Amino acid sequence: MKLFQIEEPDAGPSDPGAPGAAIGIDLAGSEVEVACSIGGNAVILADREGFERALLVPGPKAEKAQWQELFQAARTRAERALSRPVSHAVIVFASSVNADLSNKLRDAAEAVALKVLRFSRRAELPASSNAALAAAVIAEDLAPRPE
Repeated sequence: MKLFQIEEPDAGPSDPGAPGAAIGIDLAGSEVEVACSIGGNAVILADREGFERALLVPGPKAEKAQWQELFQAARTRAERALSRPVSHAVIVFASSVNADLSNKLRDAAEAVALKVLRFSRRAELPASSNAALAAAVIAEDLAPRPE
């Protein structure tokens, strides 16, 4: 029996301080949609077969913990689908978000290491596009680049 070792060329440890992927999160409906864009080509991210989980949008009066759980689930969905860390997001709502709610959501997202790049209203996005896909393209444009 022969044993051999396979190595990736130039495979060194990745920089843990480098920014992860940026995603779009659509909270305008009753169920969350998560998307990612690479080079302006956005796709909806889904859970793996057999591990599907409905991500229901909490009401505006929901506690921070409920929002935190939702953002963690959205981030986990994206990281599993992309096989890479996710660190930034653009979040879409059906209507305007008041300062109290935006602060609560920003705090909840940051508690799970997800930096909010922007809050957008559905009406601000192109009418012909899916909100999560449009948010993902915006997130890709606004996300910090690795150095």
